[in-house]
Amino acid sequence: MGFDDDIALRAGGEGRFEGRIADGWDTPRGPLGGYVTALVLHGMQLAVAAPERQPRSLSVHFLRPPVAGPVTVLATVERAGRSLSTVSARMEQEERTIALALAAFSTPWPGPVLDEASMPEVRAPAERGRSEGPSPGDRVPPPFTGRLTMQQRFGEPAFSGADRAETGGWLGLTEHRPLDALALAMLADAWYPAPWPRLTALAPAPTVEMTVHFRAPLPLPDGLVLGRFHTRLVRDGFFEEDGALWAQDGTLAAQSRQLGLLLGAQVPG
Repeated sequence: MGFDDDIALRAGGEGRFEGRIADGWDTPRGPLGGYVTALVLHGMQLAVAAPERQPRSLSVHFLRPPVAGPVTVLATVERAGRSLSTVSARMEQEERTIALALAAFSTPWPGPVLDEASMPEVRAPAERGRSEGPSPGDRVPPPFTGRLTMQQRFGEPAFSGADRAETGGWLGLTEHRPLDALALAMLADAWYPAPWPRLTALAPAPTVEMTVHFRAPLPLPDGLVLGRFHTRLVRDGFFEEDGALWAQDGTLAAQSRQLGLLLGAQVPG
């Protein structure tokens, strides 16, 4: 079973799509939010039914963590203009809403390329399928990391009491697959949270809201992406995390921002 099997949906009529939360995507608090995001986005793509209209922006609010099992994605095209479609969606499981989403799909628009987001210089990735971290200390990595290649290039180890909330590195699916919006949405949430290096003990960090901007013509060729994630403020239990994903040729593929919760966090005294 591969990623496409895990995000498969079947049409049920009038914007209704049936799927399943697959086993093996678990984090300490339910399935990976990026995986859930990819499922929701897939339903929105099917509702738009126009491959030339690429996802440009996607925001998802997570109401409660799902469990492995059947889910329903209900997607509505709120407006379809000549070039841009606005779509809303909700994911339900056992008649309870799991996630709410809003997305913009568009064809390319003419204009200049002004690029001030160059890829940082880091050591090249190792062999595909080989991970170099980012296991949090000596803890057993969560199950979803077994589906990914993850090779750390930014930040200190998790729970090391570092002075910067930054992390990231090369990451991608272990399987060979083009980098489309569905894969990028998942990968944007796959690295462990940026505040963890500053902590001294595990603090679960569920996502409240996640936004992804897709910044390149998609799909890109199969390969790992370089992800860099940082946090500037933790207050009242909430933190923001800004991320960027670059393809190996230096193309900025996606940018992300999410609001998360740090539960029971401990920092050096």
